[in-house]
Amino acid sequence: MAGRRALQTKRPARQATLGNVVCAPRAGVARVVVASRNYADFASEATFEIKKHDLHRLEEGPPTTAVLTREQGLQYYKTMQTIRRMELKADQLYKQKIIRGFCHLYDGQEACCVGIEAGINLTDHLITAYRAHGFTYTRGASVREILAELTGRVGGCAKGKGGSMHMYAKNFYGGNGIVGAQVPLGAGIALACKYFGKDEICLTLYGDGAANQGQIFETYNMAALWKLPCIFICENNRYGMGTSVERAAASTDYYKRGDYIPGIRVDGMDVLAVREATKFAADHCRSGKGPIVMELQTYRYHGHSMSDPGVSYRTREEIQEVRSKSDPITLLKDRMVNNNLASVEELKEIDVEVRKEIEDAAQFATNDPEPPLEELGNYIYYKEPPFEVRGPNQWIRYKSVG
Repeated sequence: MAGRRALQTKRPARQATLGNVVCAPRAGVARVVVASRNYADFASEATFEIKKHDLHRLEEGPPTTAVLTREQGLQYYKTMQTIRRMELKADQLYKQKIIRGFCHLYDGQEACCVGIEAGINLTDHLITAYRAHGFTYTRGASVREILAELTGRVGGCAKGKGGSMHMYAKNFYGGNGIVGAQVPLGAGIALACKYFGKDEICLTLYGDGAANQGQIFETYNMAALWKLPCIFICENNRYGMGTSVERAAASTDYYKRGDYIPGIRVDGMDVLAVREATKFAADHCRSGKGPIVMELQTYRYHGHSMSDPGVSYRTREEIQEVRSKSDPITLLKDRMVNNNLASVEELKEIDVEVRKEIEDAAQFATNDPEPPLEELGNYIYYKEPPFEVRGPNQWIRYKSVG
């Protein structure tokens, strides 16, 4: 496919055998067991052309080629496949009424969170909207903790009290339920990074549906005035709830919305394009140049939420066309197999292990106990002395601990 072909490959000199490959250095990510083969059977890396990025107020942009090592490819593939299977399992548990309430799934958009994480450090900060399961995983929470949070169990990453829209991890400030409200919060986190003089940045994500919110433009203004190290990222999945971007916005060039802030538009279905653009944007922020806007052109396979079948405002044929031509996992798989970075059998073994991990996590999330009532008042404030919280009626009191 034009723009995605390999330019060159390199083979390592060593002949050692390959046993277990650690696919991700993050907490909660299991290692991948693959068949023993000689390293000489595979290329160690390959260089790929990626789609040219559209630029706003930038003389130069990210590179149009990207190097992918075998180890990186296995890591990205395992992580994206885990997120995909986790979301499909969440769909199943919701339909079984084991997950209740709101639930917004991320399948189809996996290249966004995996590419973003590959371009920053774990010490950097990230805040997003309610479609947050993928980022919760890449930020370090385990599949068990995420599914248990969805089912409202004590083993969840927020102890079963947050649910789908309110998950948190180290340097991850959660999914946020109020449309666009996380954007000024992200600027505040970026202000803290600058105030404390740390070489850290904040990535603030929102969807195309939130892109018309006034508070986003107010935040752009403050971030530009104060040169905050903030990457504003619009995940444009083409539909805000059931409204297409063309019907919702007079201009769909979201990467230009910052006006006086530089912007980049990126193929959000290509994990390498997202990675290279994120590296570029992160370097821009760390160098003291202030904020930058990134638009990731992506697509969600599910409806807006589990209450939305997703086919009243778009056709099944449209969804199938995106799946067949632009699926982020398939694109990465084809690149790796066609350029001898991995074998089909090896990737199938990863698929099998991922499915087992998801099934085990689902069993845990189904059988883990719900939080007791006395837990409901806890963690209202951080590191505060215990105080009383009123329960369901004025005669019931709980003790809140930080």
